[in-house]
Amino acid sequence: MQRRLVPLLAVGLMASLAPGIATAAPTAAPQPKPGPLASYEKQKPTWKRCAPDLPAAFQCAMLKVPMDYKRPAGKKLEIAVSRWKTSVKGKRQGVLLFNPGGPGGAGLDMPVFMKELMPKQLLDGYDLIGFDPRGVAASSPVACGLNESDAQWPRPYKAKTFAKDVAWAKGVADKCRKKQGEKLRYITTRNTARDMDILRIVLGEKKLNYVGYSYGTHLGAVYSQLFPAKTGRFVLDSAVDPKLTWRGMIQIWAEGTEPAFKRWAAWTAARDARYGLGSTEAQVTKAWWDLIAQADRKPIIVDGEPYNGDDIRNDLRATFFDVTAAADRVVELKKAAATPGRRASVTIPRQQERPSFRPMQTLDNVEASFWSVVCADNSAAWSRDTEQYRKDAVRDKARYPLYGDFTSNIKPCAFWDKSVEPAITINNRVPSLILQNEWDPATPYAAGVGMRKALKGSKLVSVKNGQGHGVYLFGGSTCADKLTTNYLLTGKLPAKDTTCTAPVPRSGKESAPADRLPNPLPQLPHRF
Repeated sequence: MQRRLVPLLAVGLMASLAPGIATAAPTAAPQPKPGPLASYEKQKPTWKRCAPDLPAAFQCAMLKVPMDYKRPAGKKLEIAVSRWKTSVKGKRQGVLLFNPGGPGGAGLDMPVFMKELMPKQLLDGYDLIGFDPRGVAASSPVACGLNESDAQWPRPYKAKTFAKDVAWAKGVADKCRKKQGEKLRYITTRNTARDMDILRIVLGEKKLNYVGYSYGTHLGAVYSQLFPAKTGRFVLDSAVDPKLTWRGMIQIWAEGTEPAFKRWAAWTAARDARYGLGSTEAQVTKAWWDLIAQADRKPIIVDGEPYNGDDIRNDLRATFFDVTAAADRVVELKKAAATPGRRASVTIPRQQERPSFRPMQTLDNVEASFWSVVCADNSAAWSRDTEQYRKDAVRDKARYPLYGDFTSNIKPCAFWDKSVEPAITINNRVPSLILQNEWDPATPYAAGVGMRKALKGSKLVSVKNGQGHGVYLFGGSTCADKLTTNYLLTGKLPAKDTTCTAPVPRSGKESAPADRLPNPLPQLPHRF
């Protein structure tokens, strides 16, 4: 009471004396000094039609951002952004930014792709925004001069080839360092999130709304950690576990594949009359490993190329999350192995084609941008001791026979330069909606649970029996789609974590590819 009384008395006294006192002219309130990012935030992008054969409403522009946010006056990068003004006057709720995954996934043309899939009421409410993250495609792309051999990963562990694998990993890191120098250290998720906030300000939005798939869930979580007050309606679809970035997220592929394989074997055994791989889970499992052993003795011809057991394990790992597709492919492989000269077509199905108005992203840029983020986000996760990778690979090959040696073998990050920032900790209560299929080959269900634990203000929508990578508008769950659309329309999360249920897959028809996301990298299935 006393602390508040003094200023009140002072105000009353000044008011009573005011008529007899000559008061000075009022002075203008001091203007805040412009921040270090002011020049970036005041940009006026030059929007142009993205392509002559696309509607004029689909526009593209370039933004400048600092390479190093600690030195904004230093070197700059360019970020390619796009927009499609679909909102209707009186219904507009803001912008909706997309990321398709990666790291290394280009998203400039996502508004074109998503406009064909999204419900009309969302298009009435939002302008759709796409962008290529820093280092990717049209956004100051990184390139290391990598060839197809450099892009051959994951690699199975074998004692006799381990030295070659170490040389490969070091070679990739050395090529990137020589070609890109210090730039590589700034191609990080945290800096991409900062770029997103520059974009938000330039677009004149108080808050950013966002739909991120796969790796895009980590990007969204990082944004919410750095800019919680600017985080609007965030949908994180097919989630990364923030505690596993990034070596752990590669290793979790092996852990998640084992239950998927076991489920597939039981499902296939129950349909022995159709597939003929065995009437029990044990028999189907034996048929698979016999096939691998046979391919190791004499490679099987797949699409005109010889495939040994390791090749088949690598190519079919993700397919086991789609029981129908896996059963069909194993049967084809078995027939090819039993018939000399017969060619089997058993490659993983291509992802959906995307409309594009620019050249396909180069393989070199895909690999270079992927390793830049995976290695630079958290260098502490990657041991500098090459023998540690040998030990881990031997251990995990025994623990997870189908794929453990691939995931724990050495990677280029063992030789990458140290991160410019420590790994970010994701731990906030910003509301977000997390979506997760039960049988996701790239971000297994456990990763979605990990994201839910890190984002305590979020809600998780799980799709029981859901197969494949990607839920909203791609997974075929009407339940999950409705919940997500409602959240984007109203901003209201489900009252609690929710489970939607998809039907158990039936045999007799080809199912959808295991990865249905609009990822522009169909030749590289092992991405988040």
